Amino acid sequence: MGILSNTVSFCQYQVSGEFPDKDLYEWAADRLAQNAFRAIDQTAEELSFGWVHFDDFSNNSFTTPHAFWRDHYLAFTLRRDQRRVPAVLLKAYQEKAENDYLASNPGLKWVPKDKRHDLRNAVRSALLSKTLPLPAMYDAVWDTRTGVVTFSSLTPKIQELFEHLFERTFQMGLVAIHPFARAERVLDKSLRPALQKANCAPTDAVADLIKGNRWLGLDFLLWLIYQTTNGSSEYTVSQSGLAPQGAPFVAYLNDRFVLLGGGDKGAQKITVAGRQDNFKEALTALQNGKEITEATLYLEKEEHVWRMTLKGETFHFASFKCPAVKLERDELTDESSEREAVFYERMHVLEGGLQLFDSLYNDFLNKRLSQEWEQRTMAIREWLI
Repeated sequence: MGILSNTVSFCQYQVSGEFPDKDLYEWAADRLAQNAFRAIDQTAEELSFGWVHFDDFSNNSFTTPHAFWRDHYLAFTLRRDQRRVPAVLLKAYQEKAENDYLASNPGLKWVPKDKRHDLRNAVRSALLSKTLPLPAMYDAVWDTRTGVVTFSSLTPKIQELFEHLFERTFQMGLVAIHPFARAERVLDKSLRPALQKANCAPTDAVADLIKGNRWLGLDFLLWLIYQTTNGSSEYTVSQSGLAPQGAPFVAYLNDRFVLLGGGDKGAQKITVAGRQDNFKEALTALQNGKEITEATLYLEKEEHVWRMTLKGETFHFASFKCPAVKLERDELTDESSEREAVFYERMHVLEGGLQLFDSLYNDFLNKRLSQEWEQRTMAIREWLI
Protein backbone atom coordinates (compact mmCIF):
# COMPACT_ATOMS: atom_id res chain seq x y z
CA MET A 1 0.00 0.00 0.00
CA GLY A 2 1.22 3.51 -0.82
CA ILE A 3 1.81 6.40 1.54
CA LEU A 4 -1.57 7.92 0.68
CA SER A 5 -3.32 4.80 2.04
CA ASN A 6 -4.68 4.96 5.57
CA THR A 7 -2.54 1.90 6.37
CA VAL A 8 1.05 1.72 5.13
CA SER A 9 4.32 0.01 6.04
CA PHE A 10 7.41 2.20 5.85
CA CYS A 11 10.94 2.90 6.96
CA GLN A 12 12.73 6.22 7.22
CA TYR A 13 16.12 7.58 6.18
CA GLN A 14 18.17 10.68 6.89
CA VAL A 15 19.64 12.24 3.77
CA SER A 16 23.39 12.75 3.94
CA GLY A 17 24.66 15.58 1.76
CA GLU A 18 23.93 19.16 0.77
CA PHE A 19 21.59 20.56 -1.85
CA PRO A 20 23.41 22.08 -4.83
CA ASP A 21 23.70 25.86 -5.10
CA LYS A 22 20.96 26.17 -7.73
CA ASP A 23 17.19 26.28 -8.05
CA LEU A 24 15.92 23.25 -6.09
CA TYR A 25 12.95 22.59 -8.36
CA GLU A 26 14.98 22.63 -11.59
CA TRP A 27 17.71 20.48 -10.05
CA ALA A 28 15.29 17.86 -8.71
CA ALA A 29 13.27 17.79 -11.95
CA ASP A 30 16.42 17.22 -13.99
CA ARG A 31 17.76 14.49 -11.69
CA LEU A 32 14.42 12.64 -11.59
CA ALA A 33 14.03 12.88 -15.37
CA GLN A 34 17.50 11.42 -15.94
CA ASN A 35 16.58 8.42 -13.81
CA ALA A 36 12.96 8.08 -14.83
CA PHE A 37 11.36 4.68 -15.40
CA ARG A 38 11.60 3.23 -18.91
CA ALA A 39 8.91 0.76 -20.01
CA ILE A 40 9.97 -2.68 -21.25
CA ASP A 41 6.57 -3.89 -22.48
CA GLN A 42 7.70 -3.88 -26.12
CA THR A 43 11.12 -5.36 -25.43
CA ALA A 44 12.51 -8.67 -24.18
CA GLU A 45 14.29 -7.07 -21.21
CA GLU A 46 13.75 -8.78 -17.88
CA LEU A 47 13.96 -5.84 -15.47
CA SER A 48 13.48 -2.08 -15.45
CA PHE A 49 13.26 0.39 -12.58
CA GLY A 50 13.12 4.15 -12.17
CA TRP A 51 11.02 7.08 -10.99
CA VAL A 52 7.41 7.82 -11.91
CA HIS A 53 4.78 10.26 -10.64
CA PHE A 54 3.73 9.88 -7.04
CA ASP A 55 0.07 9.54 -7.98
CA ASP A 56 0.33 8.19 -11.54
CA PHE A 57 2.66 5.23 -12.09
CA SER A 58 2.12 5.40 -15.87
CA ASN A 59 3.69 8.88 -16.09
CA ASN A 60 7.47 9.31 -16.00
CA SER A 61 7.67 12.96 -17.08
CA PHE A 62 8.92 15.49 -14.52
CA THR A 63 8.57 18.68 -16.56
CA THR A 64 5.86 20.27 -14.39
CA PRO A 65 5.82 21.04 -10.64
CA HIS A 66 2.74 18.95 -9.88
CA ALA A 67 4.70 15.85 -10.95
CA PHE A 68 6.69 15.80 -7.69
CA TRP A 69 6.69 19.20 -5.96
CA ARG A 70 4.60 19.54 -2.80
CA ASP A 71 5.61 22.67 -0.87
CA HIS A 72 8.63 21.52 1.20
CA TYR A 73 8.19 17.89 0.14
CA LEU A 74 9.53 16.05 -2.90
CA ALA A 75 7.23 13.12 -3.62
CA PHE A 76 7.97 10.44 -6.20
CA THR A 77 7.50 6.72 -6.72
CA LEU A 78 9.95 3.93 -7.48
CA ARG A 79 8.51 1.71 -10.18
CA ARG A 80 10.03 -1.71 -10.73
CA ASP A 81 8.86 -3.92 -13.61
CA GLN A 82 10.10 -7.48 -13.88
CA ARG A 83 9.32 -10.42 -16.09
CA ARG A 84 9.16 -13.78 -14.38
CA VAL A 85 8.95 -17.25 -15.92
CA PRO A 86 7.36 -19.90 -13.66
CA ALA A 87 9.89 -22.60 -12.79
CA VAL A 88 7.50 -25.38 -13.80
CA LEU A 89 7.00 -23.83 -17.23
CA LEU A 90 10.73 -23.30 -17.75
CA LYS A 91 11.47 -26.90 -16.82
CA ALA A 92 8.84 -28.28 -19.21
CA TYR A 93 10.05 -26.24 -22.18
CA GLN A 94 13.68 -27.01 -21.42
CA GLU A 95 12.97 -30.76 -21.37
CA LYS A 96 11.27 -30.41 -24.75
CA ALA A 97 14.24 -28.48 -26.15
CA GLU A 98 16.66 -31.13 -24.88
CA ASN A 99 14.56 -33.95 -26.33
CA ASP A 100 14.44 -32.15 -29.69
CA TYR A 101 18.21 -31.72 -29.59
CA LEU A 102 18.80 -35.42 -28.85
CA ALA A 103 16.37 -36.37 -31.62
CA SER A 104 18.41 -34.33 -34.11
CA ASN A 105 21.67 -35.79 -32.78
CA PRO A 106 21.00 -39.58 -32.60
CA GLY A 107 24.62 -40.32 -31.72
CA LEU A 108 24.25 -38.67 -28.31
CA LYS A 109 22.74 -40.31 -25.24
CA TRP A 110 22.54 -37.08 -23.24
CA VAL A 111 22.87 -33.36 -23.81
CA PRO A 112 26.36 -31.97 -23.08
CA LYS A 113 26.57 -29.64 -20.09
CA ASP A 114 27.46 -26.53 -22.12
CA LYS A 115 24.65 -27.22 -24.58
CA ARG A 116 22.14 -27.66 -21.76
CA HIS A 117 23.15 -24.26 -20.47
CA ASP A 118 22.72 -22.70 -23.91
CA LEU A 119 19.33 -24.37 -24.38
CA ARG A 120 18.16 -23.16 -20.99
CA ASN A 121 19.14 -19.57 -21.80
CA ALA A 122 17.45 -19.75 -25.19
CA VAL A 123 14.25 -21.20 -23.73
CA ARG A 124 14.20 -18.66 -20.93
CA SER A 125 14.72 -15.74 -23.33
CA ALA A 126 11.95 -17.01 -25.60
CA LEU A 127 9.53 -17.37 -22.69
CA LEU A 128 10.47 -13.95 -21.28
CA SER A 129 9.70 -12.29 -24.62
CA LYS A 130 6.15 -13.69 -24.41
CA THR A 131 5.63 -12.63 -20.78
CA LEU A 132 4.32 -9.25 -19.71
CA PRO A 133 6.37 -7.53 -17.00
CA LEU A 134 4.73 -7.22 -13.60
CA PRO A 135 4.84 -3.69 -12.15
CA ALA A 136 5.41 -2.84 -8.49
CA MET A 137 5.34 0.66 -6.99
CA TYR A 138 6.92 2.06 -3.82
CA ASP A 139 6.33 5.64 -2.67
CA ALA A 140 8.96 8.02 -1.33
CA VAL A 141 8.43 11.41 0.35
CA TRP A 142 11.43 13.63 1.04
CA ASP A 143 10.93 16.38 3.62
CA THR A 144 13.50 18.97 2.52
CA ARG A 145 13.24 20.84 5.86
CA THR A 146 14.38 17.90 7.98
CA GLY A 147 16.14 15.77 5.37
CA VAL A 148 13.99 12.76 6.30
CA VAL A 149 12.83 10.40 3.55
CA THR A 150 9.88 8.09 4.19
CA PHE A 151 9.84 5.00 1.96
CA SER A 152 6.93 2.56 1.69
CA SER A 153 8.64 -0.82 1.71
CA LEU A 154 10.14 -3.06 4.39
CA THR A 155 11.60 -5.60 1.95
CA PRO A 156 15.42 -5.55 2.21
CA LYS A 157 16.02 -6.04 -1.54
CA ILE A 158 13.62 -3.22 -2.42
CA GLN A 159 15.21 -0.98 0.20
CA GLU A 160 18.64 -1.68 -1.30
CA LEU A 161 17.33 -0.86 -4.76
CA PHE A 162 15.79 2.38 -3.50
CA GLU A 163 18.98 3.42 -1.70
CA HIS A 164 21.03 2.72 -4.82
CA LEU A 165 18.70 4.63 -7.15
CA PHE A 166 18.28 7.57 -4.76
CA GLU A 167 22.03 7.96 -4.35
CA ARG A 168 22.59 7.65 -8.09
CA THR A 169 19.86 10.18 -8.79
CA PHE A 170 20.65 12.90 -6.27
CA GLN A 171 24.32 12.20 -5.50
CA MET A 172 23.40 12.09 -1.81
CA GLY A 173 23.55 9.26 0.69
CA LEU A 174 20.77 7.71 2.75
CA VAL A 175 21.28 6.64 6.36
CA ALA A 176 18.61 4.41 7.91
CA ILE A 177 16.89 5.85 10.99
CA HIS A 178 17.26 2.85 13.30
CA PRO A 179 16.71 2.82 17.10
CA PHE A 180 20.11 4.36 17.94
CA ALA A 181 19.83 7.00 15.22
CA ARG A 182 16.28 7.88 16.32
CA ALA A 183 17.51 8.12 19.91
CA GLU A 184 20.10 10.67 18.82
CA ARG A 185 17.34 12.65 17.10
CA VAL A 186 14.87 12.78 20.00
CA LEU A 187 17.17 13.06 23.03
CA ASP A 188 18.01 16.34 24.66
CA LYS A 189 21.68 17.27 24.18
CA SER A 190 22.34 16.79 27.88
CA LEU A 191 21.61 13.05 27.61
CA ARG A 192 23.49 12.33 24.40
CA PRO A 193 26.80 11.62 26.21
CA ALA A 194 24.98 8.94 28.23
CA LEU A 195 23.63 7.44 24.99
CA GLN A 196 27.11 7.36 23.48
CA LYS A 197 28.45 5.70 26.63
CA ALA A 198 25.77 3.01 26.32
CA ASN A 199 26.54 2.45 22.63
CA CYS A 200 27.57 -1.20 22.15
CA ALA A 201 28.40 -1.01 18.44
CA PRO A 202 32.04 -1.61 17.47
CA THR A 203 31.85 0.89 14.57
CA ASP A 204 29.56 3.61 13.24
CA ALA A 205 28.40 1.40 10.35
CA VAL A 206 24.61 1.14 10.20
CA ALA A 207 24.63 -2.66 10.46
CA ASP A 208 26.85 -2.50 13.57
CA LEU A 209 24.74 0.23 15.19
CA ILE A 210 21.60 -1.87 14.69
CA LYS A 211 23.07 -5.19 15.80
CA GLY A 212 25.15 -3.79 18.66
CA ASN A 213 22.25 -1.81 20.11
CA ARG A 214 19.43 -4.34 19.93
CA TRP A 215 18.95 -3.59 23.62
CA LEU A 216 17.28 -0.29 22.70
CA GLY A 217 14.33 -1.86 20.91
CA LEU A 218 14.10 -4.84 23.28
CA ASP A 219 14.14 -2.69 26.42
CA PHE A 220 11.69 -0.22 24.87
CA LEU A 221 9.13 -2.95 24.15
CA LEU A 222 9.66 -4.58 27.55
CA TRP A 223 9.19 -1.20 29.26
CA LEU A 224 6.05 -0.58 27.19
CA ILE A 225 4.38 -3.87 28.13
CA TYR A 226 5.22 -3.19 31.77
CA GLN A 227 3.79 0.32 31.50
CA THR A 228 0.70 -1.03 29.76
CA THR A 229 -0.09 -3.51 32.54
CA ASN A 230 1.31 -1.80 35.65
CA GLY A 231 1.99 1.84 35.11
CA SER A 232 0.31 4.81 33.57
CA SER A 233 -0.30 4.80 29.82
CA GLU A 234 -0.51 8.59 29.76
CA TYR A 235 2.35 10.64 28.32
CA THR A 236 2.97 14.17 27.09
CA VAL A 237 4.28 15.52 23.80
CA SER A 238 7.96 16.46 24.06
CA GLN A 239 9.01 16.57 20.41
CA SER A 240 8.44 19.37 17.93
CA GLY A 241 5.64 18.95 15.44
CA LEU A 242 1.96 19.56 14.93
CA ALA A 243 0.80 18.94 18.51
CA PRO A 244 1.79 21.53 21.15
CA GLN A 245 4.47 20.71 23.71
CA GLY A 246 2.99 19.17 26.84
CA ALA A 247 -0.18 17.94 25.12
CA PRO A 248 -1.37 14.64 26.66
CA PHE A 249 -1.69 11.37 24.77
CA VAL A 250 -2.07 7.67 25.54
CA ALA A 251 0.21 4.82 24.41
CA TYR A 252 -0.10 1.10 25.01
CA LEU A 253 0.63 -2.34 23.51
CA ASN A 254 -2.07 -4.81 22.52
CA ASP A 255 -3.28 -7.30 19.88
CA ARG A 256 -0.04 -8.90 18.74
CA PHE A 257 3.41 -9.75 20.11
CA VAL A 258 6.33 -11.56 18.55
CA LEU A 259 8.83 -13.02 21.02
CA LEU A 260 12.16 -14.65 20.29
CA GLY A 261 14.51 -16.70 22.43
CA GLY A 262 16.99 -19.52 22.40
CA GLY A 263 16.12 -23.17 22.90
CA ASP A 264 17.55 -26.67 22.62
CA LYS A 265 16.87 -26.64 18.88
CA GLY A 266 18.02 -23.06 18.24
CA ALA A 267 16.09 -19.82 18.18
CA GLN A 268 12.38 -20.15 18.93
CA LYS A 269 9.80 -17.65 17.74
CA ILE A 270 6.42 -17.23 19.39
CA THR A 271 3.55 -15.09 18.09
CA VAL A 272 0.76 -14.07 20.43
CA ALA A 273 -2.24 -12.65 18.59
CA GLY A 274 -5.65 -11.33 19.61
CA ARG A 275 -6.90 -8.78 22.11
CA GLN A 276 -5.00 -9.16 25.37
CA ASP A 277 -6.80 -9.04 28.72
CA ASN A 278 -3.91 -9.80 31.04
CA PHE A 279 -1.06 -10.69 28.63
CA LYS A 280 -0.73 -14.20 30.11
CA GLU A 281 0.81 -15.80 27.02
CA ALA A 282 3.27 -12.98 26.44
CA LEU A 283 4.24 -12.88 30.12
CA THR A 284 4.78 -16.65 30.19
CA ALA A 285 7.11 -16.36 27.21
CA LEU A 286 9.00 -13.49 28.91
CA GLN A 287 9.32 -15.58 32.08
CA ASN A 288 10.84 -18.38 29.98
CA GLY A 289 13.57 -16.08 28.70
CA LYS A 290 11.99 -14.86 25.47
CA GLU A 291 12.29 -11.23 24.36
CA ILE A 292 9.70 -9.08 22.61
CA THR A 293 11.02 -8.26 19.15
CA GLU A 294 7.88 -6.65 17.71
CA ALA A 295 4.45 -5.66 18.94
CA THR A 296 1.35 -3.69 18.01
CA LEU A 297 1.46 -0.21 19.49
CA TYR A 298 -1.52 2.12 19.89
CA LEU A 299 -1.22 5.89 20.18
CA GLU A 300 -4.29 7.92 21.08
CA LYS A 301 -4.72 11.69 21.24
CA GLU A 302 -8.20 13.02 21.87
CA GLU A 303 -10.43 11.17 19.37
CA HIS A 304 -7.57 10.27 17.02
CA VAL A 305 -5.97 6.80 17.05
CA TRP A 306 -2.79 5.53 15.40
CA ARG A 307 -1.95 1.82 15.31
CA MET A 308 1.28 0.22 14.12
CA THR A 309 3.37 -2.92 14.38
CA LEU A 310 6.78 -1.79 15.60
CA LYS A 311 9.86 -3.81 14.61
CA GLY A 312 12.07 -3.49 17.65
CA GLU A 313 15.44 -4.16 16.01
CA THR A 314 15.09 -1.68 13.16
CA PHE A 315 12.19 0.61 14.19
CA HIS A 316 10.45 -0.13 10.92
CA PHE A 317 6.72 0.63 11.02
CA ALA A 318 4.48 -2.11 9.64
CA SER A 319 0.74 -1.68 9.07
CA PHE A 320 0.90 1.92 10.31
CA LYS A 321 -2.76 2.97 10.43
CA CYS A 322 -3.60 6.65 10.76
CA PRO A 323 -6.87 8.43 11.40
CA ALA A 324 -8.89 8.46 8.18
CA VAL A 325 -8.34 11.38 5.83
CA LYS A 326 -11.62 13.12 5.01
CA LEU A 327 -11.88 16.03 2.59
CA GLU A 328 -14.86 18.15 1.73
CA ARG A 329 -15.33 18.48 -2.01
CA ASP A 330 -17.19 21.13 -3.95
CA GLU A 331 -17.93 21.75 -7.61
CA LEU A 332 -14.81 23.90 -8.02
CA THR A 333 -12.39 21.20 -6.80
CA ASP A 334 -10.58 19.50 -9.68
CA GLU A 335 -8.91 16.09 -9.51
CA SER A 336 -5.36 17.45 -9.34
CA SER A 337 -6.19 19.80 -6.46
CA GLU A 338 -7.96 17.01 -4.62
CA ARG A 339 -4.95 14.69 -4.91
CA GLU A 340 -2.66 17.38 -3.51
CA ALA A 341 -5.09 18.10 -0.67
CA VAL A 342 -5.19 14.39 0.19
CA PHE A 343 -1.38 14.32 0.17
CA TYR A 344 -1.05 17.22 2.63
CA GLU A 345 -3.74 15.86 4.92
CA ARG A 346 -2.17 12.43 4.81
CA MET A 347 1.28 13.77 5.70
CA HIS A 348 -0.35 15.79 8.48
CA VAL A 349 -1.77 12.72 10.24
CA LEU A 350 1.30 10.55 9.51
CA GLU A 351 3.69 13.08 11.01
CA GLY A 352 1.30 13.58 13.91
CA GLY A 353 1.59 9.89 14.78
CA LEU A 354 5.38 9.97 14.47
CA GLN A 355 5.54 13.01 16.77
CA LEU A 356 3.70 11.01 19.42
CA PHE A 357 5.95 7.98 18.84
CA ASP A 358 9.11 10.06 19.18
CA SER A 359 7.75 11.64 22.37
CA LEU A 360 7.06 8.18 23.79
CA TYR A 361 10.54 6.98 22.82
CA ASN A 362 12.08 10.07 24.39
CA ASP A 363 10.22 9.35 27.64
CA PHE A 364 11.65 5.81 27.66
CA LEU A 365 15.19 7.01 26.90
CA ASN A 366 15.12 9.55 29.71
CA LYS A 367 14.38 6.70 32.10
CA ARG A 368 16.63 4.10 30.43
CA LEU A 369 19.71 6.33 30.53
CA SER A 370 19.20 7.54 34.10
CA GLN A 371 19.97 6.01 37.49
CA GLU A 372 16.26 5.30 37.81
CA TRP A 373 16.54 2.43 35.33
CA GLU A 374 18.15 0.03 37.80
CA GLN A 375 15.14 0.32 40.11
CA ARG A 376 12.76 0.02 37.15
CA THR A 377 14.58 -3.14 36.02
CA MET A 378 14.16 -4.67 39.48
CA ALA A 379 10.45 -3.84 39.42
CA ILE A 380 10.07 -5.47 36.01
CA ARG A 381 11.90 -8.61 37.18
CA GLU A 382 9.68 -8.90 40.24
CA TRP A 383 6.63 -8.42 38.04
CA LEU A 384 7.74 -11.31 35.79
CA ILE A 385 8.31 -13.75 38.65
